[in-house]
Order: sequence, then structure tokens, then C-alpha cells
Amino acid sequence: MRLDKMLSDMQIGTRNEVKKYIKSGQISVNGNHRVAPELKVHPGEDTILFRGKEICYEAYEYYMFYKPKGCVTARNDNLHKTVMDYIDSKRKDLSPVGRLDRDTTGLLLVTNDGMLSHKLLSPAKHVEKTYEARIRGRVTKEDVLLFQEGLDIGDETPAKPAKLTVLKEGEESLVHVAVTEGRYHQIKRMFHAVGKEVLSLKRLSMGSLKLDSTLKPGEYRKLTKEELLCLKMPEDIEC
Repeated sequence: MRLDKMLSDMQIGTRNEVKKYIKSGQISVNGNHRVAPELKVHPGEDTILFRGKEICYEAYEYYMFYKPKGCVTARNDNLHKTVMDYIDSKRKDLSPVGRLDRDTTGLLLVTNDGMLSHKLLSPAKHVEKTYEARIRGRVTKEDVLLFQEGLDIGDETPAKPAKLTVLKEGEESLVHVAVTEGRYHQIKRMFHAVGKEVLSLKRLSMGSLKLDSTLKPGEYRKLTKEELLCLKMPEDIEC
């Protein structure tokens, strides 16, 4: 790939800034400082230095993001702050994997790995997503059974069976609910179908990836090698 594109992808600067660095001799390729922006380089084979520090190319980036309330799961929005406004990266191909409602908080994966995104979102893969929800109304054992059977939420087909776990029962209940679909406002509609109202919703996990308890809303970090390996494991192999 072109030297200037590789350096720009790795957040050294914009393409114009990178060209200035190259022209001023701040970039070297295999020890040679007299290089051109259009020089074809081979990441992983060529040694590329910026101000004496080696630049290692990463084709894909993976971030765990704790989505705060009020943030829109989109690349751009004229009215609200988006997920991408929080991620400090110059890469233009990063996108959130799936969507969370504006008032839903919790785990989002942000990456430019299209194959992994497809694996996690494809209905055929049945990737489980777990949420914590505060519910107005007493969640009962009958509700648990109804969720297990699959609920009619007004679509052409009922929602697939979901696992509902009651953590605290009362006039305001606390629950965990695990689903393998991503329908529009699905969990809110499921509870509405049993006469309850969702007061707050937070995603805790997506497949093997669990929200880091040390992150605060609006914070993010890169995935660890172990987390990424587990996400990419075949469906029939447990991590």
C-alpha cells in the first residue's frame, strides 16, 4: 500500500500532514529517509520509522465502548452526540457493531472489521446479547415462561425465545434478559407485551464480550488479544 495512506491509517496525521513529514525527512523506510508519499510499502516486512519510532500497521482496530445515555449509535448526527464523537481515531472506516437506542447504555463494539461485524449481527449466528433492565411492575415467573416461549411483539413473526432472569422483584423489578435477535426496540416491546414498562436498559454482553466494569459511560478501550480471539472463535467452540 502507499506509504502516505499507511501512515494516515495509523493516525500519524492527515494525508497532507504525512506528506510534510515525509518531505522533511521525518519518515524512513528500511533506513532510507529519501522516500516519496506514493512509495509502495509492505507492512510487516518493511521497517517504517517516524521520528525514530517504528510504526506497526494494524489493518483492523477493535474498541469496547461504554455507550452513555443520550448518545446516538451512528457515525454522524446533526442533533446529538454520536458514538464516533467519543472515539479518538483518525480512521474513517470505524463503525459501531449494531445499534443501541439513544436512551440505552452499555456495551458497544466499534471496529472496521466487516467480517466480524457480520458474524455478530447475522440472525443465522444466534449471537446472544445480555441486558440489565429496570422494569416498572412486578416481573413474575409467568413472565419468565412467556419470554422462554417467544412473545408476539406485533411483527409478522413472534420474537424468538429469550432468557429472563429476575434479580429483584417488586413494584420496580431488576432483571437480566438475553436475546439472540436485534429487532427495533425489541426488549421494550417484549415487556410491553406482558404489561410492563422498561425504565432503563443497559447492555452487559455481546457473545463472549463483556462490558469492562472499570469503564465509565463515555469511556472506551482497545480489546485485549484474548477478547478478540474469543469473539472470532467458531460458534461450536466455547472460549
